[in-house]
Amino acid sequence: MRILGIDPGLATLGYGVIEADRGKYRLIQYGTITTPPRQPMPLRLRAISQGVGQLMEIYHPDEVAFEELFFSKNITTGMAVSAARGVALVAVVERTENIYEYTPMQIKQAVTGYGGADKHQVQHMVKLLLHMQEIARPDDAADAIAVALTHANCQHAKELYRIQ
Repeated sequence: MRILGIDPGLATLGYGVIEADRGKYRLIQYGTITTPPRQPMPLRLRAISQGVGQLMEIYHPDEVAFEELFFSKNITTGMAVSAARGVALVAVVERTENIYEYTPMQIKQAVTGYGGADKHQVQHMVKLLLHMQEIARPDDAADAIAVALTHANCQHAKELYRIQ
């Protein structure tokens, strides 16, 4: 099964593509879609939509998993990231309805075994699980790979995480 993991963001959207087969994982590709901060919002959103659409066309994932958004303080940033997530969702749903989401705590738990793990612990486990030479950079891409791994680990209960 090919899984595309997405860490939504307006300035930087991370993505990671893996193949999962009976508990064995293989990294296909990872990276980011970036938009310039001085560019008007509609153009940034279009770039994200087109970029995610290209990922879908290139990698043909069977399922797509998103990291659920979490905001603690800045509502303005939260709204911009929500808009970016929205256009990414539209780009994905135009090609598949197999879309899932996981909270940051669920991702940490699935990848490290501890829901309170820090970012470095998650990145290190991603590196180990995928037999990578080094930790994926930037952080957004590493996070997206962790989202894909989380989905691969949750196949038995994936319907609980389907975006409704």
